Amino acid sequence: MAALEMRTFGKGDRKVTAVGLGGEGILRTYGRGKEAEAVIREALAAGITYFDSAQAYAGSEEYYGSVWSNEPEKRRGIFQASKSVDRDRAGAELTLERTLARMGTDHLDLWQIHDVRSFPELTAIEGPDGALGAFVEAREAGLVRNIGVTGHHDPSVLTYAVENWPVDSVMMPVNPVEGALGGFLDTTLPAAREQGMAVIGMKVLGASHYLDPDGGITADLLIRYALAQDISVVIVGCSTPGEVRALAAAGRGAAPLADEEQNLLVDVFRPYARELAYYRGTF
Repeated sequence: MAALEMRTFGKGDRKVTAVGLGGEGILRTYGRGKEAEAVIREALAAGITYFDSAQAYAGSEEYYGSVWSNEPEKRRGIFQASKSVDRDRAGAELTLERTLARMGTDHLDLWQIHDVRSFPELTAIEGPDGALGAFVEAREAGLVRNIGVTGHHDPSVLTYAVENWPVDSVMMPVNPVEGALGGFLDTTLPAAREQGMAVIGMKVLGASHYLDPDGGITADLLIRYALAQDISVVIVGCSTPGEVRALAAAGRGAAPLADEEQNLLVDVFRPYARELAYYRGTF
């Protein structure tokens, strides 16, 4: 079996697999520990090293913690990310303490300011008592290795954070809908790469709304589209071990889409792009 493609994560020498396990799917549930563990273990068996989570994703942090606490050697070999929705310093500090405890780990490889949507939020986060200070201090203390920001609502808001905050990564939507609309892929992405940041692609399948196997729009095709962009890792939430295997297969063998193939795929989505960008909110 071929190894998964590895890509450099940001400015350092750390590498992650080109595909990662997203925090949605089975991980964003409560009370389904056996199913969640099966998905996590399938990702480990497939060689995936990037594992996504968030404080806001139901029981996801506890699901990971149930594996890492019992088998710390597996934790040492992977890149564990999580997120905080707190906008103030005190709240973020408390969230990190709880996240580390839930995950059974003494550090995160990436801690992200989650789902930033508006300029007033930016002002609050970067202010004297804002969460950004807690993130920077956590990195300096070694509690987290990298800090990042995520957003899928307004490209101009996320681009501001990329250009003005001392973050190591940005997570944003990467899919053919975004290729049609513009904003994230042609503004935020180049700004991040100019800063040397890692870029994490999310909303790759549009929560599976973009899939149309009868029309040739498969998960593999959409993942290959995302991998063709100048990003560090594509994350996809999975609900079954079979979905994990399909994700790993996309990161193992198929080449990213050529420019002509990308353009054809974007054209398929172009007439419905504004409607399909449901995660952006109201235009």
